[in-house]
Amino acid sequence: MFVAWRDLRHARGRFLLIGAVVALITLLVGFLAGLAGGLAAQNVSAVLNLPGDRLVLQTSSGERPSFSESTLSPETVSAWRHADGVHEATAIGIAQGRASRATSGGTASGDATSVGVALFGMPDDAPASAVTDLAPRRDGEIGLSAGAAKDLGVGVGGHVSIAGTSYRVGTVGGDLWYSHTPVVALTPSAWAAADSRLGGSGEPTVLAVSGSPDWDAVASATGTVANPALLSLTALETFTSEIGSLGLMIALLFGVSALVVGAFFTVWTMQRSADIAVLKALGASTGALVRDALGQALVVLVVGIGVGMAAVVGLGLLAGGALPFLLSPLTTALPAAAMALLGLAGAAVALRTVTSADPLTALGSNR
Repeated sequence: MFVAWRDLRHARGRFLLIGAVVALITLLVGFLAGLAGGLAAQNVSAVLNLPGDRLVLQTSSGERPSFSESTLSPETVSAWRHADGVHEATAIGIAQGRASRATSGGTASGDATSVGVALFGMPDDAPASAVTDLAPRRDGEIGLSAGAAKDLGVGVGGHVSIAGTSYRVGTVGGDLWYSHTPVVALTPSAWAAADSRLGGSGEPTVLAVSGSPDWDAVASATGTVANPALLSLTALETFTSEIGSLGLMIALLFGVSALVVGAFFTVWTMQRSADIAVLKALGASTGALVRDALGQALVVLVVGIGVGMAAVVGLGLLAGGALPFLLSPLTTALPAAAMALLGLAGAAVALRTVTSADPLTALGSNR
């Protein structure tokens, strides 16, 4: 990379310009990826943390399953629990409502603000998971996720009013969300009563099943579908459209990054065509020149992506308290690696000038 290093030292302006463009695109991609990850977590984190090997939802013939429409009858729950190969089947009710901070006497506090919450009804002896750990032991108690406790401004021992009934906070757990609302856990009977007051049927929504039954046969016999938690996310109405839109924007930014970097390096390489021809006339191999050009592109990409990702991490830490922003390898390392690969692919387009350079041009044959 002798020529590449000399070119980088003597063309600092072009180096800084391309590096700044790469850093800005990386910032856009990384910030959007972090925002998409944060929004996804606030949409599905509770579903992904449900216990069991598969989640069972009721569905009508030919229709896609939906968490908002699924209601499991006692006969359906019993059929799954008694199916061969089933080790555990936990019925969980899910409904959305509103909650507010209350006094110990059961009346709403004067400064209480009503907030949207996801009500999860489940037994306290369910298999351990981040969601079931919130399950209270008594009907008069509830478990709050960290987001619900923060929004309501209550802790353990406080009181919360839901659908006209006051509950004592028995536990505060992890940061769990369902359809962008924080999770509140109740006992199955307390949840059924609250769901009825909210206009629901009081029947559980989903069955978390562990074991190795004939999934398709039992699902067909009960009119249900049984999918792993990850595949069950499509049963959330907002998930597909939300993630699809953000994913499309990220994909378009990746495409733009490849085109921009490719265009920059194409112009840069064309400006070096005479130098490349001279090197070929002196005996430099095409492979060495290609490695030189790609090495130069890699240096620019590494520096630009590094600066962009540092800005993403910094802004993500600042925005974490105000925006649903997720900092993880999936939203930082993966976009950075994709940017580097796409940038090198774009730079590879510029190599035609390197491979087709005519040594005779450097010797003056066109004069």
